Amino acid sequence: MSIHEPFDAIFKALASPVRRQILDDLKDQPLTTGALCGHFADIDRCTVMQHLKVLEEAGLVIAERRGRERWNHLDAMPIQEIHDRWIGPHAAAATARLARFKHSVEAGQV
Repeated sequence: MSIHEPFDAIFKALASPVRRQILDDLKDQPLTTGALCGHFADIDRCTVMQHLKVLEEAGLVIAERRGRERWNHLDAMPIQEIHDRWIGPHAAAATARLARFKHSVEAGQV
């Protein structure tokens, strides 16, 4: 497995608006699969479960069986890893460029 493959699975999982909504729904608390299905009136249970499987394979959701119920928990660590790897450094670089530009404008160099 290459170093990029786990990130590929995460980006694939995040590509779907339904899967992003599931993650948003799980942000504050774990939910049962039944509860999640109730959030998507236009999607059948089987399709929601397929989306959950993609999220689970990407490491974004952890499923826990309690009796007959399946509780789905958000694992935000992969998202944090994406932030640490790409978003944070790119945002810092862009902010630094803007700060240099601002100082140039204020100094009358532009």
